[in-house]
Amino acid sequence: MFKLLKTQGCARLGEFHTVHGVIKTPVFMNVGTQAAIKGGLSSFDLKEIGCQVELSNTYHLTLRPGDEIIRDLGGLHKFMNWDRPILTDSGGFQVFSLAKLRNIKEEGVYFSSHIDGRKLFMGPEESMTIQSNLGSTIAMAFDECVENPAEYSYAKASHERTVRWLERCIKKMRELNASDNAVNPHQMLFGINQGATYADLRIENMKRIAEFDLDGYAIGGLAVGEPTETMYEIIEKVEPFAPKDRPRYLMGVGTPVNILEAVDRGVDFFDCVMPARNARHGHLFTSQGVLNIHNAKYMKDDSPIDPECGCHVCRNFSRAYIRHLFKAGEMLALRLSVMHNLYFYNSLMEKIRESLEKGTFADFKEKNVYILGQRI
Repeated sequence: MFKLLKTQGCARLGEFHTVHGVIKTPVFMNVGTQAAIKGGLSSFDLKEIGCQVELSNTYHLTLRPGDEIIRDLGGLHKFMNWDRPILTDSGGFQVFSLAKLRNIKEEGVYFSSHIDGRKLFMGPEESMTIQSNLGSTIAMAFDECVENPAEYSYAKASHERTVRWLERCIKKMRELNASDNAVNPHQMLFGINQGATYADLRIENMKRIAEFDLDGYAIGGLAVGEPTETMYEIIEKVEPFAPKDRPRYLMGVGTPVNILEAVDRGVDFFDCVMPARNARHGHLFTSQGVLNIHNAKYMKDDSPIDPECGCHVCRNFSRAYIRHLFKAGEMLALRLSVMHNLYFYNSLMEKIRESLEKGTFADFKEKNVYILGQRI
């Protein structure tokens, strides 16, 4: 399923073959939490901006409209009219983000809906069932994401529980994939590495989940409060123990600089809401750094957001016009800005893959790692 084509140090160029198409890695997955990209982008727009994989949220979709409704309508691909790979997260991150609304037990997590307060329960079996109903290409194992910094004793108990939950996820997915009414009987499963910021727990956890011979392996529980350098150190510690012949996914990360640094450390998959969220606030990524379109200096600027960008927005609209749309409260400001930022991310990944193909990734990283993080 995963073909490693070239390496440069720990950086990897690969192909991940799925029932919904081949994913060229390293790849950034565009986040459509509720089967839609916030900012008014459709599945047709995703293709135009070069998106390979769309990511949707298990927890949110089971609340609205309901995973069984999506199943009855033919699954998530048909529901949102997207024929390329989809990854669904497990709902485990809500264990972290909805801390005031949940109670963790060995059997799973008891939630109160953030929408209407109604009580619900999600454990490994429920998460796998929901994701099976959605019919995603890749399902994520149900895990517990721990806030950093965390007490060592709690982080250890949490990582051990995550391994036990993974065993239950595997058993349930096999059962669901074998059923006659499976939306996607070829659904894949990624396990998630946990252990907070403790290298020994991270290594032990990766060793244990690697024994299950999964389709891929994610590093979760980072970018949740720890310093960036700590995140990089954890990736470096875990990478030697992640299977070489399976993709590695760094969950919820991140900035262009984060991506360059993580690719350099052997990561293949990324996702983050930040490029779309920042776009909706007028913070736009360019080849020269991050631009705040609200600044007055762009009031009469008839140049594109990024003169080096080939996206639909940069080919057709000026900084002055997009700034005007924001100041006028027009929804088009959000749509155009999100479209640009996501095109920028997908284009960045393509350039990373090209540099790996040519054997020039180290030079590409050195040239861009300082530029892309600066504010214009």
